[in-house]
Amino acid sequence: MADLEAGIGTLTRLDPSQVDLTLIVVEPTPRSLEVASRAMAIAAENSQGRLVVVVNKVEDVETDTQLVRDKLGDVEIVVVPYDSAVFDADRVGISVLDHAPDCPAAQALSSLADLVA
Repeated sequence: MADLEAGIGTLTRLDPSQVDLTLIVVEPTPRSLEVASRAMAIAAENSQGRLVVVVNKVEDVETDTQLVRDKLGDVEIVVVPYDSAVFDADRVGISVLDHAPDCPAAQALSSLADLVA
């Protein structure tokens, strides 16, 4: 498992089939989705495993999910809702999973962990 820098640079340097799963984290904004589209193309071209798109800071699940699908197509999506508990945890320097484990964002992240395990 590796957490890569933002953008597509690292994806372009990986050898084909070097990874089993590619998580692409996006926000429901046109610029973020444009980068995600390019990352998806690179991951597919290099056979970089199963592809899951994590849509972060979602305020309107239906609208934001449709925006992602319109731009990225029929992909596996995990929605992480906008949640002030994430910012509260960051302010005190701890994980949201430790700070507010029952908040909506923490629950979504726990579901994501189960999905990719």
